[in-house]
Amino acid sequence: MLSRFFGSSRRSFASLSEQEILALAISSEEDDARIYLAYADGLREEFPQSAKIFEQMAEEEHGHRDSLIEQHRRRFGDNIPLIRREHVSGYYDRKPDWLVRPLGIEKVRETAAQMEEQAYRFYIEAAKNVTDAGTRKLLGDLAQDEKKHEHRAIELETKLTPSSVQDEEQAAERKQLILTYIQPGLAGLMDGSVSTLAPIFAAAFATQDTWQTFLIGLSASVGAGISMGFTEAAHDDGKLSGRGSPIKRGLASGIMTTIGGLGHALPYLITDFWTATYLAIFIVFVELWAIAYIQKRYMETPFLRAAFQVVLGGALVFAAGVLIGSA
Repeated sequence: MLSRFFGSSRRSFASLSEQEILALAISSEEDDARIYLAYADGLREEFPQSAKIFEQMAEEEHGHRDSLIEQHRRRFGDNIPLIRREHVSGYYDRKPDWLVRPLGIEKVRETAAQMEEQAYRFYIEAAKNVTDAGTRKLLGDLAQDEKKHEHRAIELETKLTPSSVQDEEQAAERKQLILTYIQPGLAGLMDGSVSTLAPIFAAAFATQDTWQTFLIGLSASVGAGISMGFTEAAHDDGKLSGRGSPIKRGLASGIMTTIGGLGHALPYLITDFWTATYLAIFIVFVELWAIAYIQKRYMETPFLRAAFQVVLGGALVFAAGVLIGSA
C-alpha cells in the first residue's frame, strides 16, 4: 500500500533486461529523429540551410534505429517491448523546446550537441549491461557514432552553412528578436516610465498622501499597460510587416509599460512622503538611463543622443506633474 505513495513506477536502468535495453535504444533513436525533424521544420522558413543539417542528422538516427531493430529481430524476434525514456529512472529526458516558435538557431545547435553527448553516454552504459557479443559490439559502435555526430554536425554546418550564411541567419534572428520583443517592449517602457510621471507626481505634491499616490500610480500603470498591450496586438498582425506574433508583441509592450510606471509608484508604499519621493525620483533616473542603454544596445542610437532625448522628455513631464500638483 505504501509503495503506491512512496514508490516509483519507473524502472532502474540496472534492472532492464538486454531485450529492454535494445527496445529503449530503439525508441530513443526514433524520438531523437523526430526531434531533429521538428527542428528542421521549425527552422526551414527562416534558416533553410540549417534545416538541412537536422534533416541529415535525422536520417542518421533512422539508420541507428534500423540497426537496433535488426539486432532485436535476430535475438528476440519481431515483438519489441514498449519502453521509453520516461519509464526509466535517471534516464536523460528531452525538454520539448522543439514546440516553441520561433526556434533560436544557436539554442537548437547547443541542444543538438547535448543530445548527442547524452546518447553517447547511454550507449556506453548500455554496452556494460549486456553479455551478447553482437549486441555489445553494436552498442559500442553506436556510442562511437554518437561521439562522431558532433564532428559530423560541424562538417555539415561547414558545408551547408558557411560563415556568410551563419552571419545572415544570426542577423535575421537578431532582427526578429528586436521586432517582436525589444521594439514593443522599449516603446512600452518609455510610455510607462514617462507618461505616468505627471499623474503620479501631480498626485504626490497635491495630496502629500503616499497611499493615495500609490493607488493613483498603480491604476495609471496598469491602465497604461493594458492600453499599450491591446494597441500593439491589434494594430498589426505581423504577417506583412514580419514583426512576429501580435500576442507576443502585445505582452512585451503591456508588461514593460506596467513595469515602467510601477517603478516610481512603488516607493509610495513608504509612509514618509519625502523619503518616498526622493526614492521615486532616483528610480525615474534609473529607468530613463535604462531606456537610453537599450536604445544604444539594440537600436544603435548614440548613447548621449538617446540619453538627452529621454532625459529631456522625462524632465518635462516630471516638471509638469510637480507644477500641476503644487498649484
